[in-house]
Amino acid sequence: MSIPHAGIPHAGQELMARIAQHAAFPATQRLPLRIQGGGTKSFFGHTAQACELLSTQALSGIVSYEPSELVITAYGGTPLADIEAAVAAEGQCLAFEPPHFQGNATLGGAVASGMSGPARASVGAARDFVLGVQLISGQGQWLKFGGQVMKNVAGYDMSRLACGSWGTLGVVAEVSLKVLPKPRATATVAFDMPPATALQRINEWGGKPLPLNASVWCEEGGKPRFYLRLSGAEAAVASACTSLGGEVIANTQAFWNSWRDQTAAFFTAPSPAHSLWRLSVAQTAPAIDLPHQAIEWHGGQRWVWAVDKPHEDAVIFVASNVMNTMTHGQYMPKNAAMRALNARVMAELDPNAVFDRARMLGH
Repeated sequence: MSIPHAGIPHAGQELMARIAQHAAFPATQRLPLRIQGGGTKSFFGHTAQACELLSTQALSGIVSYEPSELVITAYGGTPLADIEAAVAAEGQCLAFEPPHFQGNATLGGAVASGMSGPARASVGAARDFVLGVQLISGQGQWLKFGGQVMKNVAGYDMSRLACGSWGTLGVVAEVSLKVLPKPRATATVAFDMPPATALQRINEWGGKPLPLNASVWCEEGGKPRFYLRLSGAEAAVASACTSLGGEVIANTQAFWNSWRDQTAAFFTAPSPAHSLWRLSVAQTAPAIDLPHQAIEWHGGQRWVWAVDKPHEDAVIFVASNVMNTMTHGQYMPKNAAMRALNARVMAELDPNAVFDRARMLGH
């Protein structure tokens, strides 16, 4: 649904005008627009194509927040820090823990990237918390999809499709998100165990009534270490700490933030020739015998530092200093039908290819 200009903030109208003006030029006389909020995820994706930056930072501010309804609505350029502070003041949180990457990450960037933090396997992905989005299309139109409650979503769910679209469908101008109450209690327990044992344990624990929230296996000083975060009612967390054993670690918010934002020691490249590869696998997938690896999401996400592609399902996340990212990585679905569907949606919302598709497609 197209929104009349009278209901659109001035910053939004300026973005619409610039996009419409850009689309009016012949394709041979313009560069594609690369949408950018805080620029915290500029490292990701193909980077070889020249483009113009389209900043969303002026389109900022919380539109509405109803703590009793567990819904917050804000413009795409709003810093995540502002949103998290607002909901924290009401004892609530963004449960999917969107990464900040040590910068002024924005709400629009969180949705456009679709990235989720350590609790992804337990609480759901970013797209599971998006109730509605408003996009500025490649023709400069302000379009509304979804709403502020789940029952408003009918037909093809464009709100969730915007998650992970990387700016190929339009500018994420406004978002309505579901928020959750903060857990009454949280604890982190740590174990010394190899990856195969950690995967076996987490799958066993997953079949029990335990308040599992997040997990990370990595090597610290050459020693295998498995961290498990528990969240929920105070009695449930205390009982789980007793039954699971392990070492209870105090004051671990900085630790989990370092994995959310990839500032943990693991994310320092072993050498300039190493690239960071990401594997999304079944949580029950066996351990893969690879050096320089870490395991998150109860086994569902594996990180590997490697010079060459370490596994057939690996996707490049951070390219090495010597790698040409135009010839590496797989961002679009391998399935031909899914690729065709993505192409049709892009053609509908951005028929003149105004936005930078190369970042996601590689061409």
